[in-house]
Amino acid sequence: MNKSEATQRFWFMAFIATLLAVTVVMLGAYTRLKDAGLGCPDWPGCYGQLTVPQTSEAVAKAEHAFPQLKVEPQKAWPEMIHRYFAGTLGLLIFTLAVSALILKRRDHNTTIAVPLFLVGMVIFQAMLGMWTVTWQLLPQVVMGHLLGGMTIAAFLWWLTLSLKSNRKYKTPYSWLKPAVIIGIIIVATQIFLGGWTSANYASIICPEFPFCQGSFFPKMDFATAFNFTRPIGANYQGGILGTTARITLQMTHRYGAIITATYVALLAMLLLRSKKRPELRTAGWGILIILALQFLLGVANIDTKLLLPVAVAHNGVALILLLSLVTLAHLLFRGHQRDELRAN
Repeated sequence: MNKSEATQRFWFMAFIATLLAVTVVMLGAYTRLKDAGLGCPDWPGCYGQLTVPQTSEAVAKAEHAFPQLKVEPQKAWPEMIHRYFAGTLGLLIFTLAVSALILKRRDHNTTIAVPLFLVGMVIFQAMLGMWTVTWQLLPQVVMGHLLGGMTIAAFLWWLTLSLKSNRKYKTPYSWLKPAVIIGIIIVATQIFLGGWTSANYASIICPEFPFCQGSFFPKMDFATAFNFTRPIGANYQGGILGTTARITLQMTHRYGAIITATYVALLAMLLLRSKKRPELRTAGWGILIILALQFLLGVANIDTKLLLPVAVAHNGVALILLLSLVTLAHLLFRGHQRDELRAN
């Protein structure tokens, strides 16, 4: 196999891994929103078995091993399917890392930093997956597990894009690059707020929009809502926060949504004014469409009281918005060689 064929195969693996990472994030959201995070009380198996107990003999064995629990296949299956997909993704990322090391011997320009970083992330994600179950949905772990999945997807997408274009700008957009980086940080922070709100079961504490209890600034308790030192040992399924703390989380997430939407929309409109770079205008339109869809899904979450397909889609589109900004960053940092973006 020549170098170009090996690089093309490497790119294909990275692309498939990205799609799989997005799927794993969606499956994780589905499992969490279906209250199936503790569908299997152990890890990595389910009731001490490699699959969900189905037969009467397997169920009896499981109930004997965990006498305090009742086997619930409708909750166990989403959890195990998520683990199967996550395990497959982990193996694919390890394969990517090995392939990168082999390609490095042929071409010293081959990047190995991102594949090796992803290996470290997969190992850490596996630990978070285990702690999610063994520490009974500890909010810090649940939120960290979500952010870890999003991070893996983002770096896989960056790797995929980089394998198609390794050229850097001769005339970098020094004035626009920080704006894109800030946009990524803002979106990531909003994802964190969404994850923390969901992990603490505060997603539908305010049944109306945009107000909560008739006010846009209801009574809040930030100290309790953003306490990241919750003890290990309690069962956090269903959440343990009081109403005021949950309202604080939900409204902070909404305030963050306003900031995120405003900033990202302004950034996208700036891109639309580029006349010499059609790919940047395309990125601007794409970001605006994704942003509008995410806003509508957020409102629909409240109106439908967290209808499962809507809530899962809200998680997925958040990731897609993040990936769209990663794509924009790639266009600016590693895209074509010439032409300066101008706001004409």
